[in-house]
Amino acid sequence: MTLTPLANGFCFGEGPRWFEGLVWFSDMLGEAVHTVTLSGEVSTLALAGHSPSGLGFRPDGTLLIVSTERRQVLGYDGETVTTVADLAGVVPANLGDMVMDRHGCAYVGSQARENGVIVRIDPDREVENRATVVADGLDFPNGMAITPDGATLIVAESTGRRLTAFTIASDGSLSERRVFADHLDGPPDGICLDDTGGVWAAMTLAHQFERIVEGGTITDRIDVGERIAIACTLGGPESRTLFLLSSTDAYPERLVGTMLSRLDAVMVDVPAAGHRP
Repeated sequence: MTLTPLANGFCFGEGPRWFEGLVWFSDMLGEAVHTVTLSGEVSTLALAGHSPSGLGFRPDGTLLIVSTERRQVLGYDGETVTTVADLAGVVPANLGDMVMDRHGCAYVGSQARENGVIVRIDPDREVENRATVVADGLDFPNGMAITPDGATLIVAESTGRRLTAFTIASDGSLSERRVFADHLDGPPDGICLDDTGGVWAAMTLAHQFERIVEGGTITDRIDVGERIAIACTLGGPESRTLFLLSSTDAYPERLVGTMLSRLDAVMVDVPAAGHRP
């Protein structure tokens, strides 16, 4: 597979999403969220004082942004940035990735190396009651994805080197925890889901993006040489463009002040989950 460079010159890209014809992603150390067109044009939303990570969109188009170190979730309506939820009193560690369900509820990971949690944020509740811990005992919960039918949430456990699945109940709670894939080639970071149930996972220390099906079989590998695979998302005109974020180190604190993160694109065979021709 041939990688096409789209954008570079940012510090540590995370949490990519495809929305309204653009790739959106966080620059965790650059205190910003960027958008990139398919021709590589970059726009930036500055978030001074925040370390953004996971991104997601509500049904009304509002962008939610995880503020990692402040342990908050922010909302951006196209004009103003507000605090949607403050999780500092709820979670055991800094926040990481986030995934949205079709109702606008957000699932956010708190990245403790052991006993990490996933918190659900319900937008229709009062601010002080929006956050509920829905899963615990996780080994550094990282990238997450929800199946198009809204029935299953898959989370990457980085220090556990596994993908774990949960059943999502009608009230948004998680149950029936089970292993989707175990004994992975490296710590998985960001993930995305394709239309036949395959999970594309950024395998940080393995220097690869891998497509993994339930049970652990790897069907495809994309090698990024000496670079570190960080996160990925599917999108593009036919939903078959895999957008890849990579860096030169897996540990963000070593990259402060650098501009070495990169966004590439590659065509794959299976479109994004939920794709309709």
